[in-house]
Formats: sequence, structure tokens, C-alpha cells
Amino acid sequence: MSVVDVQFLQDNWMLVTLAAVSGGMLAWNFIGGSMSGVDQADTLKATRLYNDDALVLDVREDKEYAAGHIPRARHIPVGKLAARLGELDKFKSQPILVTCRSGHRSARACRILKKAGFATVYNQAGGILAWERANLPVTQK
Repeated sequence: MSVVDVQFLQDNWMLVTLAAVSGGMLAWNFIGGSMSGVDQADTLKATRLYNDDALVLDVREDKEYAAGHIPRARHIPVGKLAARLGELDKFKSQPILVTCRSGHRSARACRILKKAGFATVYNQAGGILAWERANLPVTQK
């Protein structure tokens, strides 16, 4: 490393640190999803699952769901999911796309479903926010 490089790093240590932290957060987001054991469905995969009649399970709170959700979505808030698993028993062998606002609560719900023996569970990466950004349909009915 030359003297100029060292001087640049010393003069811009905050920018270098910010870049390193940002890169680490992006890497953790990518690697963390893979390590959680939950299959992620980006918007394209989520659309395919939806079109193939997978069960869409929305695990947001009541007010969030009422404000707009994916058409045909079933609604069970993540905090009530474990107690209401019986409502989903008939879907154990079919694909389930789980969604929330951004993908964090739905990842937790996916782990609950997997532990309960549901075969094919996908977390919608980016949640309903990603769905809406892709201009996909949302309903309040």
C-alpha cells in the first residue's frame, strides 16, 4: 500500500467504515436468509406460486391486512399462527407462500410451519412492499 493510499484511508476513515458496514449488512441479509433454512421467493417466484394456486398466507396484523393484501390470501397474524395451525392442515402437502410487510415476520411464520410438518413453504422476500413495488394486485376485500 502506498503512502497516498494510507493517507486517503486516514482522511476518509468514516466513508471507508460506512462502506464496509453497508457491505456487511447486505452480505448478512443475503447469507442470513439462506442460513435460516427458509426458502425465499422473490417477486417473480411469488407470482409463479400465486398463479399456480399456492396458498398465500398473510401473517400481518389485522389493520395491516385490511389496508391491502394479495388477492385470495388467508390471514392469520404470526402471533396467533401456532394456535391456529389446524386451520391449515389440509394445505400441508401443497406450496405455501407466506407474506408480511417486509419479510421478517413471514420468515418466522415459515419456521413455525416447517416445524409443524408443512412440506413446501416459501417466504416472500421483501413482503407486500416488494409485491406492491412490482405493481402486482392488492385488494382490500
